[in-house]
Amino acid sequence: MKIVLATANPHKLQEIKAICGDCEIEFALPASGFNPIENGSTFEENSYIKAKEAYRVSKSYSLADDSGLCVDALNGAPGLFSARYAGSQDEKIEKLLNELKDKSNRKAKFVCCMTLLNENGEIAFQTIEECGGEIVKERKGINGFGYDPIFKVDGYSTTMAELSEKEKNTISHRAKALRKVLEYIRKNLI
Repeated sequence: MKIVLATANPHKLQEIKAICGDCEIEFALPASGFNPIENGSTFEENSYIKAKEAYRVSKSYSLADDSGLCVDALNGAPGLFSARYAGSQDEKIEKLLNELKDKSNRKAKFVCCMTLLNENGEIAFQTIEECGGEIVKERKGINGFGYDPIFKVDGYSTTMAELSEKEKNTISHRAKALRKVLEYIRKNLI
């Protein structure tokens, strides 16, 4: 079974393939012309917008992931705007650390919503999952991407970027959501 992954981010494609391992699904990036306008007000809406755009350019099963980092002391920011919080990823991390420098509450969570559209472009399945933790005061680790170097996972003494790929792909918000999608696919589509 082939599913078009609604992203232009090669890190997400790589991470999803690693989480799936040797599963029976072939994931591919969308064809040229994929340009979703993420103007939803929730992770669910943005996930659907991206899946719909991937379906538009591929006319096949599409899977979208909308995810972000939600920080309690910042009223859930950067949230939906995690990817657009600042210019480069280094600038995003610096901005977040600066905004938290005087805050004692550093609780945060990664959120991931995945939406699977069927061969007719209709929602077949949607799920939202979280990974709780807190924002540390300085970067640690070289693995992962995004905000991973400043996110310490609940129950661990390390940041997401200090975990091995295998560990991250067991506990991350994206891994949890993808496992539910795969379970749905195996029960209903394969």
